[in-house]
Amino acid sequence: MMVFPTLAAWLAHLETAHPLGIDLGLARVSQVKHALALDFKCPVITVAGTNGKGSTCALLESILLAAGYRVGCHTSPHLLAFNERARINGEMASDAALLPHFEAVERARHSLAEPISLTYFEFTLLAIAHWFAASKLDVVILEVGLGGRLDAVNSIDADCAIVTSIDIDHAHYLGDTREKIGFEKAGIFRSGKPAICGDPLPPHSLIDYAQRIGADLWLTGRDFGYQAQAGNERQQWRYKGRTLARAALAYPALRGANQLLNSAAALAALEALRDRLPVSAQHIRLGLARVELAGRFQILPGKPAVVLDVAHNPHAVAALAENLSNMGFFPYTYAVFGAMKDKDIAAILRLIKNEIDYWYIADLPTSRAAPAAMIEALLHEIPAAHKNSAAALNTPRDIECFATPAQAYAKALANAAENDRIIVFGSFYTVADVIAYRQRQS
Repeated sequence: MMVFPTLAAWLAHLETAHPLGIDLGLARVSQVKHALALDFKCPVITVAGTNGKGSTCALLESILLAAGYRVGCHTSPHLLAFNERARINGEMASDAALLPHFEAVERARHSLAEPISLTYFEFTLLAIAHWFAASKLDVVILEVGLGGRLDAVNSIDADCAIVTSIDIDHAHYLGDTREKIGFEKAGIFRSGKPAICGDPLPPHSLIDYAQRIGADLWLTGRDFGYQAQAGNERQQWRYKGRTLARAALAYPALRGANQLLNSAAALAALEALRDRLPVSAQHIRLGLARVELAGRFQILPGKPAVVLDVAHNPHAVAALAENLSNMGFFPYTYAVFGAMKDKDIAAILRLIKNEIDYWYIADLPTSRAAPAAMIEALLHEIPAAHKNSAAALNTPRDIECFATPAQAYAKALANAAENDRIIVFGSFYTVADVIAYRQRQS
């Protein structure tokens, strides 16, 4: 059995400890979970979905913290530091807090007749969950990593499960249709437990699965929903659920048209759990006002306008394009973009091309990434995309390639005028590198 003295050493080891980076299935992680005697005495809320998972977790966390509960929240991936994945009462875990729980997982692995090999995600999830279980929490929020049915998070039974949205992503693992993916997401539902679906057009596979196992299925538009209201000074909205309504709610601090969908799903979960986790209208208002989440249509202060968004699949990029269109007029928009090669990059580019004048494409520090030159070639194949010109994107003035997102961002910042706009989007690697660059410059 190996024990490492620092969190960085543990994480470096886990990067290569398992032969596959992604190895879906519950058998291995469930055996180690059982050896850990991992059990929660408080409600567990699990959140899956193609997009909106992180936002929904942040909304739940913020509202429950406003209500005075001790909240543990696990999300992934992280932007700058692994510790972002584990929070108690809104505070990131320290290295020292996590180390004993990494060692506990390693001991549990080796306590079995044959040590079980775990992926980076499986091992770290169990370590964080073990920390939560030892911390006398009132509620635990767990974001699914990939899919749902076979994701390591699903080894932990949820008292309430939320599926935010369903679209094509990770098709190699989850299937190439919404019906196939809906079935995978629905795997987090449990018999007799609230199962919240925030997708306005849920696949039949999700509904059928929930009915087959006897889950308490809540569908948006049927069991809960939202309605925008005209306020005296600012926009407000109204939530209506099965048994209660919440009126005169301010829009959440998270920007973007899709955040009301996520907020409604979060409130439906809290309504379903109100006997165990009661929250007042004031707690909801405070939580919506205080919620923060880096890299989700995050508009930074200052000029030129800078928008950070980890939109990295067509569904998320369509929402980003709508949000950008709603921002108003900017003379020119510069895009800093990098993505993984397993994404539908051509569809992503087509969806947002009309919002972009200059493309600064970046290589990313992982073998999974699409080379900048490949993305440039795809851009050249797209018909006229310039909002300021009838010309197609086919000149060096329009597209440049860079070794890193930070270099691309620095060039965009140098070229953009005060009233222009810079959009940094795509992979978490893209946004993270720009955030790190900005921190170094401050």
